[in-house]
Amino acid sequence: MKPLGLIAGNGQFPLLLAEEARRQGRSVVVAAIEGETDPALAERVDAFHWMKLGQIKRTIQILKDAGADEAVMAGQVKHVSIFDLRHLDGTAVKLLATLPNKKTDTILGAVAAAFAKEGIRFLPSTTYLADRLAPEGPMTSLRPNGDQKRDIAFGFRTAKAIAGLDLGQTVCVKDQAVLAIEAMEGTDACILRAGGFSAGFTVAKVAKPRQDIRFDVPVIGLRTLESLKAAKAAVLAVEAGKTLLFDKDEFLQGAQEANIVVIGVKE
Repeated sequence: MKPLGLIAGNGQFPLLLAEEARRQGRSVVVAAIEGETDPALAERVDAFHWMKLGQIKRTIQILKDAGADEAVMAGQVKHVSIFDLRHLDGTAVKLLATLPNKKTDTILGAVAAAFAKEGIRFLPSTTYLADRLAPEGPMTSLRPNGDQKRDIAFGFRTAKAIAGLDLGQTVCVKDQAVLAIEAMEGTDACILRAGGFSAGFTVAKVAKPRQDIRFDVPVIGLRTLESLKAAKAAVLAVEAGKTLLFDKDEFLQGAQEANIVVIGVKE
């Protein structure tokens, strides 16, 4: 079996994916993004190469030299990084010049097409981690009350609308009023911003209506839990079957102890 290419952003997503891929017998070669990728990943893979964000040609060459014809993108890259043009190579400059906008989906779709032309196909980022997708229904013994159920429904619809515009995938609501909408700052900052207005609110995090599961899959983990606790949120509603939940047992135990309802919602 040929090696799996892994373009690694920040967080534990790349580490977990690499660990599971290797457990299933596949070697992993990593293109690590300077300033984003956890250096600890180098000890868990078969080959590890640093690159700068925007070095598309170098990344393609790293994977081709390793013999990889399949790759996965895993881990967050700060959205504001797309405005740092210092390290763009000629391939990236030409690619960006052809795009109608700088939305995440537009950029990543074009990057995937560039890799495909070189014989490298991107797999869903949930490959090897399907067992970590959030289930439908309450995930702890806590259950939402009537007001919270209404906020979950309202928040889910609102988040879907915002995600459909490729603006963000998280909204924070209370009494069916929007406290905060995620933009480039990310989910955690959105939650903390909402906490500046009110406690006891509901966080809804969804997949985009036309989510390209090759990249940008919704993810929650212990960092999310810390933000929920700090902001005094009451409910976290995520899209079931489309949201990755890391450190599940620890996350749900912590949510239970903090009296935070965690629930998976189907569209």
